[in-house]
Amino acid sequence: MSRFAPVVPAALLVLALTGCTGSGDGAGVQGSPGAAGVRDPFFAKAGNGGYDVGHYDLRLAYDPARHHLTGTATITARATQDLSAFDLDLKGLDVETVTVEGRPARFNRAGQEVTVRPAEDLDRGETFQVTVRYAGSPLTVTDPDGSKEGWLPTADGALALGEPVGSMAWYPGNHHPSDKATYDITVTVPDGLTAVSNGELRGRTTSGGRTTFAWHTAEPMASYVTTLAIGRYEVSTPTVGERRLPAYIAVDPVSAADSKKVLARLPEIMDWLETNFGPYPFSSTGAIVDRAEDAGYALETQNRPVFPGPPETVTLVVHELAHQWYGDSVTPKTWRDMWLNESFATYAEWLWDEDHGGDSAEETFQQLYAHGEEKHEELWDFPPADPGGPEHVSADPVYQRGAMVLHKIRQAVGDDAFYDIVQGWAAAHRHGNASTADFTAFVEHRNPDVDFSGIWKDWLYGDGKPARP
Repeated sequence: MSRFAPVVPAALLVLALTGCTGSGDGAGVQGSPGAAGVRDPFFAKAGNGGYDVGHYDLRLAYDPARHHLTGTATITARATQDLSAFDLDLKGLDVETVTVEGRPARFNRAGQEVTVRPAEDLDRGETFQVTVRYAGSPLTVTDPDGSKEGWLPTADGALALGEPVGSMAWYPGNHHPSDKATYDITVTVPDGLTAVSNGELRGRTTSGGRTTFAWHTAEPMASYVTTLAIGRYEVSTPTVGERRLPAYIAVDPVSAADSKKVLARLPEIMDWLETNFGPYPFSSTGAIVDRAEDAGYALETQNRPVFPGPPETVTLVVHELAHQWYGDSVTPKTWRDMWLNESFATYAEWLWDEDHGGDSAEETFQQLYAHGEEKHEELWDFPPADPGGPEHVSADPVYQRGAMVLHKIRQAVGDDAFYDIVQGWAAAHRHGNASTADFTAFVEHRNPDVDFSGIWKDWLYGDGKPARP
C-alpha cells in the first residue's frame, strides 16, 4: 500500500487506463492522440491525423517459396499537433517492435490501425522518426468494387499494387493520397529474381544466395502509386526523348515477345505527352509487365506503370503514362476527386486517336452521347464529381463522362485556351494535391469571360444524361 492515497481525478484516470504517456518531465500529458483517419468521404479509416510524412525508408526481404515478408520501415514525419499518440495504417502482418526517436514505444493493433504511444510527447512542428519492424504473409485485399490489390502472388514472385488502399498490406504508413512523401525502398530476394520498384535503381548487391535492390524516389509520391514487383524479368534501360530521360522496363519473359511492339513506342508516346501536357514531372520512366492472376487491370504506379500482361494497345500505355501528370504528380485530395485522374487519362486516349488517324475527340464524344447507354451501361448513373461511394470510383462515369467534361471545356474555350488549361493545371499543382473545387476555380480564373456554370451543373455534378450534347 502506498504511503499516501490521493484522490485521482476521473479524467487523469481515463488517460492512465488508455496508456497515454506524459512528456517525461512530470508535467502530465501535454499532447493528444492523432486521429485514426483523415475523414475521407469514401475511405474513412484511410490515413491518419496529427502528422505529415516526409520520407519512407523501407528495408524488405521476401521469400516467395514461403510467401514470407520481413520489413523494417523507418518513417520520418513532422507532427502537426502536440501528440501523445498517433496511428499508422497496416493491414495484416505482425508488428514486432516500434521505436520513436530510437526509444521503445508502446503500440496496439485494432484492424488496420497501429496506435503508437511514444515514451515522450511530440511537440507540434517537431520532426521525428518512427521505426517499425514487422513480418508475416502479406494479404491480397479485395476492393469495394470487387477488384484485387495489395500483395498479389505471381508464378515466380509477387506484385504489390495499391489503389486505393492496398499499399498498407506491405508497409505501415499514412496511407491517404493527401500525404505524399519521398521513398527509399530496398528489397532482398533470392538469387535469380529481380525486385523492381519506383524511382531509380541506386544499387544492386549479391551475397549469400540473395540479391538486394535499392530504389530511390526523389519526387513526392502518394502511397497508392507505390509498387514492388518481384520475379524473373527481361530488363531494358533505354533513354527516352530529347531530354534522354532514363527508362527502366521490366517484362516477364512469357510476355516479352507480345509486349515488344507496343513498348517500343514508349519514346514516341512520351514525346507526344510532353507536347500536349508539358514537361514530364519525374526523373525516370518505364513499365512493368507481369503475370498476376488477380490483377485484371493496368495501374499508373509512379515512374513505371504496371501492366498485368502484354499491353494490347498503344492507347492503354498512353492512358497510364498520362496519369504521371494527372494522378501521380497532381494527386486528388480525396478519393471523391478520382475523376480528376481518370478524365485526363481517358481524354489523352481520345487526343492520341485524334492525332494518329483515328476518331476525333468530337466524334468520340458524340458516339458516347448517342450510344452511351448501350456500350457503357453505367455512363449516366451518377455524375463524375460525385460517384456516391467507393465501389464506383473506377466506374464508367468517372472515366468516360469525366472525359466528356473536359471536352465540353474544350468546346467552350477553343483549342489554344484548352491546352493552356491542361498544361497550366499540371504545372500549378505539380507534386501536390488538388480537389474538384480547385479545378473548377482554376478553369474559371483562366477564362473569366466564359460561363462554365452549365458544364458544371449538367456534366460534372448533374444527375442523368444531359439534355443536349
